[in-house]
Amino acid sequence: MSIYSERDFGEFVLPLALKFGDQEISNRRMKLLEAVHQTGSISGAAKAIGMTYKAAWDAIDAINNRAAKPVVVSQHGGAGGGGAVLSEYGEELITAFSKLEAMQQELTTLFERHQIEHLTHDLRSILMKTSARNTFSGTIKSLTKGAVNSEVVLGLQGNDEITAIITNGSVENMELAVGKPAFAMIKASFIIVSPEPMSTSARNQLCGVVERVTDGSVNAEVVIKLAGGNLVTATITEGSAHSLELKAGDKACAIIKASHVIIGVDN
Repeated sequence: MSIYSERDFGEFVLPLALKFGDQEISNRRMKLLEAVHQTGSISGAAKAIGMTYKAAWDAIDAINNRAAKPVVVSQHGGAGGGGAVLSEYGEELITAFSKLEAMQQELTTLFERHQIEHLTHDLRSILMKTSARNTFSGTIKSLTKGAVNSEVVLGLQGNDEITAIITNGSVENMELAVGKPAFAMIKASFIIVSPEPMSTSARNQLCGVVERVTDGSVNAEVVIKLAGGNLVTATITEGSAHSLELKAGDKACAIIKASHVIIGVDN
């Protein structure tokens, strides 16, 4: 039985997009997944749908963070910036999306027949737009209330965890509870990057391997792949990037204060 009502699903229209009232959410990210499946590379997919290489990487990172399982698996060192393939789960997502395009009028029947209701949460989170560079999808593992604030631990794919401190009022308004699906959103500028774990009051120290470093005129972008497969993106100054001398394959940690983590849920 689905935990979502018909209102949660919104309205699918052709060409396929998800509408809530007058607001339409673009399907471009799903088209990017289809292009990755067809071309076998991020660069090829970006060209196929008219997207820049960096924008395509940003979208893939967001998709992998928000889905319940990894959707795109990158393969470093290939021609044109490295190859990429969809995981079995990623192929399931685009198959579901294609079926919805072809059978819009039978949407409810399609969901029951193919038992893909569990994909709706991931489809919505992938299409969701937010100014926070990092958005992760997961399930609340623990919830500890204090006098004013509550500590919320969100379990992500691959046993990664993120801890947030939010007000008790927010917990009540969102009706948070252990086992409930939720999102964690973190601005890239709030993240401190360190080559190794360090003594700090920050509640989150998410360690993994540097996926890539992108230099800019003022700031650099560092993407760290965690043990569970989640990708954390941090924006640091060019001076800090040069000091750290981080490169792909190096060990690194993303340090995040629990108060800098925003928790959200589906309506």
